[in-house]
Amino acid sequence: MNISRHEQRVLHELALGGAIHHDRCENGKIRAITCFTREGHVLADCTLNVFLRLRKRRFIRSRNGQPYRASRQGIQAVRAQLNQR
Repeated sequence: MNISRHEQRVLHELALGGAIHHDRCENGKIRAITCFTREGHVLADCTLNVFLRLRKRRFIRSRNGQPYRASRQGIQAVRAQLNQR
């Protein structure tokens, strides 16, 4: 599956244990996101457009209002990076 470089980087961090925290408007739509690595650093490559594309493809999901994490499909779609090999 074709995944852009930014989507690949975000999915890789989520597969390693990161999470995407979100803020909602009054109407329920997501207005702002922040992607954290497992070390607690903020990932700047994760924009709202990248987030929406990953969610549309079902590579990330949230359970019971918790932060978004990589789904099983997302983990399978991510390519191996140097620190994963």
